[in-house]
Amino acid sequence: MSSVVLRLSVRDLVEADLASCGWAGSEHHLARVAEQLERARLGEVDYLAVCPKTDLPVAKGGIDYQVKDGVGTLWQLAVHPALQSCGIGTLLIEAAELRIRSRGLRQAELAVEESNPRARALYERLGYVAYDRRPDSWDQQSPDGSLRRYETICTVMRKELA
Repeated sequence: MSSVVLRLSVRDLVEADLASCGWAGSEHHLARVAEQLERARLGEVDYLAVCPKTDLPVAKGGIDYQVKDGVGTLWQLAVHPALQSCGIGTLLIEAAELRIRSRGLRQAELAVEESNPRARALYERLGYVAYDRRPDSWDQQSPDGSLRRYETICTVMRKELA
């Protein structure tokens, strides 16, 4: 069995990256990400990209500092489907936690859909502890371009950062 080693770096996601992020979601989703990049310019959020040498994102995720005082809230975390379970999500979350700590904050939170036990297992392995459940919803784009409201239940998880 042969293996491939990719050297990865983490940097800020920029608008020019969105054209190569179709793996992360629909046109509607990427338009919402573009809106978040405007908030990043204001310092309200950080939005990260994990990239190999090609500098094309293979993972992305945001940290919102406005959701709860003193907390960095991770959201919109995604790893290219072909590269899941390769440690890239761990790298993304560790980089996000570093950004949160660099702002002097000591707590990270995230919400994971209860229908996504694989992601929850990753978060638990990284030290996140469930403390609540809540409904969540967002607009989802269908292949025909129409939007429908997607509703789900999420487990809210927290980690104390050293």
